[in-house]
Amino acid sequence: MHVLVTGAAGFIGHHVSARLLARGDAVIGVDHLDPSGDGRLMRARLERLQALPGAAGFSFHRVDITDGPALAEVFRRERPERLVHLAARVGVRSAGAAARAYLDANVTGSLQVLEQACAAGLSHVVYASSSSVYGAGTPPPFAESASADHPLNVYSATKRASELLAHTYSHLYGIPTSGLRFFTVYGPWGRPDMAPLRFLRAIRAGRTIDLYGEGRMQRDFTHVDDVVEAVLRVLDRPPVGATPYRLLNVGRGAPVSLRDFVGVLERHLGARAVLNLLSAQPGEMEATWADVSALERETGFTPRICVEEGLADLVAWERQHGASLTASV
Repeated sequence: MHVLVTGAAGFIGHHVSARLLARGDAVIGVDHLDPSGDGRLMRARLERLQALPGAAGFSFHRVDITDGPALAEVFRRERPERLVHLAARVGVRSAGAAARAYLDANVTGSLQVLEQACAAGLSHVVYASSSSVYGAGTPPPFAESASADHPLNVYSATKRASELLAHTYSHLYGIPTSGLRFFTVYGPWGRPDMAPLRFLRAIRAGRTIDLYGEGRMQRDFTHVDDVVEAVLRVLDRPPVGATPYRLLNVGRGAPVSLRDFVGVLERHLGARAVLNLLSAQPGEMEATWADVSALERETGFTPRICVEEGLADLVAWERQHGASLTASV
């Protein structure tokens, strides 16, 4: 297949692109290399993709997905068959301070992607949503049938809006769409602003770690290899029906407290963490926990990598690559 991947220089997008190339698909990468991100890491991800054995099937376009004409030109030139839409402005805590930027990237950008996908007659659009859409009052474990009408922050609201847009386009134009609600993805080549790498690097350097919610908050940490497997299996199985639309959780299904997560890192690093226990911040969920029965039913796959195994993988990657890629965050 010819698969267009938005956010190809991002954490998950880079891994998805690599797996698609490895199985022989052609990948059209789109990313505007957001200057608010870690430029060194994004360039390193792209260089890795361009050095893979299947790199002859990889093309890259530096395009902002909110730029409709530029995105349309990519579709016209490359003629993709399916699309994995991962480009977004991310980060729960900073969303309130830059609400317009989140709306532009996550809502207007998703609208442009759907417009071009419909115009091109794509056979399937898989897009990234977030566990944060469940918001307040959702009983764990979170099932896709639960209400997602009470977001706790701007980022969550924009991801829920993208789900509603996808439903509308599936209903009006019959384009198959699958929204994947990711649960705290971590692993090699990950974002340095997220807890796994921040905690790892702080422990290694002897810096203090701020643990909000006094470390009691729980997250359903999901290794990126499991996420990529889920993305490809979903991509290969478009939904059917009068309105070919679905939402699926992608999580390990095993929440871990932040304090226990730090404890696993301590064991792998052979060092103690210096902790600063703080109260929870507004806009953050107390716990996330995925019900992945629908994913298993639809694809035959359930994420399997536990935190012990996943963090061992992350620590090994960091020891090999950390010195050249360590960001200032």
